[in-house]
Amino acid sequence: MMQSEIQEFDFQKGEVLVFDKPLDWTSFDLVHKVRYIICKKLNIKKLKVGHAGTLDPKATGILILCTGKATSKIETLQADEKEYIATLKFGATTPSYDLESAEDRHFETSHISKELLVEVLQKFIGIIMQIPPDYSAVKIDGKRAYEYARKGIAVEIKPKALEIKEIEVLHFSLPEVKLRIVCGKGTYIRALARDIGEALFSGAYLTGLRRTRVGDYDLNQAINMTDFLKT
Repeated sequence: MMQSEIQEFDFQKGEVLVFDKPLDWTSFDLVHKVRYIICKKLNIKKLKVGHAGTLDPKATGILILCTGKATSKIETLQADEKEYIATLKFGATTPSYDLESAEDRHFETSHISKELLVEVLQKFIGIIMQIPPDYSAVKIDGKRAYEYARKGIAVEIKPKALEIKEIEVLHFSLPEVKLRIVCGKGTYIRALARDIGEALFSGAYLTGLRRTRVGDYDLNQAINMTDFLKT
């Protein structure tokens, strides 16, 4: 998206923008940066901008932003089916279930075969109950779960129902496994990695995560943030 293209949009009336979120950016980092650039280029002081579905800092890929009156579409967009490419490391865990924290426990993996993995993954297809990560934005007594976790305070996080529609093994080379996952709203892929590791009597955490599709939006439609920053 070039500066001339920005002029063609009516951001106050409402636009839906699809971005490829960079690694180590929070979803709010992207919202704030996009709002700043648009306001600066159009010489406006305020613009309502929101995102339709958080991506963790260590994840990349599709993040949908809505501006102006289009923010009314956020709830609908959040409910759309999502597709991820997830890279898991077996034989270890981290407190955050991804690379945001260091490995804290180690497990055996010699008993895990591709055939066993495929068999176990079938148990996760359909409607399942999932406990969100301790390091998540789930609210408990008015505070986010990660606020308690960072202070070392143990709290009970209740499981919630969600739908996993597809899980496909794309690559198997222990300790690393790459999966394609299609799921419904509210799925924590980090928690899914944790649960898959436990189901295999081992441990697992995410070393990479890329959201490749949200509803009908895919990476082919996504705006590269590096290019956008040059506008």
